[in-house]
Amino acid sequence: MSRFIEFIKEWMLPLAIAVGILLCLAMHHVGFLADAEPGFTGVVKDVQPVLVALMLFLQFNKISPSELRLRRWHLWLLIFQTVIFISLALVTTTLPHGIIRILIECAMLCFVCPTAAAAGVITDRLGGSLSETVTYVVLINLIAAIVIPLVIPIVHPVGDSTFFVRFIAICMRVFPLLVFPLLVAWFIRYTMKRLHQKLVSYAGWAFYVWGVTLCLSIYLATGAFLRSGVSGWVFLMICAVSLLCTFIQFKFGRWTGRRFSGDPVTAGQALGQKNTGFLIWLGYSWMTPVTSVAGGLYSIWQNLFNALELYEQRHHKATVNHASDEK
Repeated sequence: MSRFIEFIKEWMLPLAIAVGILLCLAMHHVGFLADAEPGFTGVVKDVQPVLVALMLFLQFNKISPSELRLRRWHLWLLIFQTVIFISLALVTTTLPHGIIRILIECAMLCFVCPTAAAAGVITDRLGGSLSETVTYVVLINLIAAIVIPLVIPIVHPVGDSTFFVRFIAICMRVFPLLVFPLLVAWFIRYTMKRLHQKLVSYAGWAFYVWGVTLCLSIYLATGAFLRSGVSGWVFLMICAVSLLCTFIQFKFGRWTGRRFSGDPVTAGQALGQKNTGFLIWLGYSWMTPVTSVAGGLYSIWQNLFNALELYEQRHHKATVNHASDEK
């Protein structure tokens, strides 16, 4: 049993991706399952936010308010995301409607998208700073809630919708999942000490909750592909753009972290790991709907990148342990 649990821990990420894709394909193409697919997808959409909130709650029990401190790399990454997003938005205003403009919009979404709530799980597992990751998650969500409603009308006029309406729409999408678990965890920390100590002992379960959440995210992302109706050529180009955006952000984040704090892991995860559910919603709500496909693809690329990082970490530990045994 212990070997099975260890196997699940080591291969959680690729297993979650594979199960999510296969489950979605089965629900769409197997006769009796296809009939139940709309209802099942609705349940998944309702359950996923609950799991995200639970995962964050388990993580936040490990963090005190005093640990949430601003770092230099936070500012550099916030500037990077904001400047790239605004610059790409200005580029789109010079382009006619067509595939090039759609690809630029995909890149816009990939760069401005806030950090995933689950980023702390992988950061913690890779030996990075959970508290610094959570600090950046809060900061980038605040920036996104302000910048996106201001910039979106430049690219896609949104009728009579005001900045305030767009701002509230984004806040209602991301802040309940982010702020409520944080406040509950801190309330318990300072009012119910024994319960808090007990909850801290279960903080490791956030990794398993994240695995289930990831599986459901990949299920929804795959469903977005299947319903998008994009041509094979357009799909491949969006694949290339989202992959390039993933690579640039993980690498730039790692470079910034190494340059300003000596911690490439934390900054790399903070910039590279995105809330792709928000990205998909933003694409089909306010941009050219096909751009939502970039969110699903980014979800796959970032998790494959995470899988590679976890594999390299396990390989490094195994090498170090072997060398110490030989001594």
